[in-house]
Amino acid sequence: MTIHDLTRVPVDNLDETPVLTLGELCRTCTVHAEWVIELVDEGVIVPDGRRREQWRFYGASLHRVRVVQRLQRDLGVNLAGAALALELMDEVARLRRRAGE
Repeated sequence: MTIHDLTRVPVDNLDETPVLTLGELCRTCTVHAEWVIELVDEGVIVPDGRRREQWRFYGASLHRVRVVQRLQRDLGVNLAGAALALELMDEVARLRRRAGE
């Protein structure tokens, strides 16, 4: 896996309707709620809703969780590094759109 591989996923096509609760996101990605809460605290994913019981996550959040999982598992990147990598991947995607790729 390379960073280039991760930037090729068409995030723009993901449904932007909040569909997953915290529990559903955890089950879908096989992760603990505490880890997802850390992602929210780091700003990696942003749920709709103020309280955890009300949180709903978009399809793009699911994608971002899976990217962080791969970065940590395959490359040994810590959470702060994964957050930075996601920011850089977002910037690459914006630049590609502007360049018309």
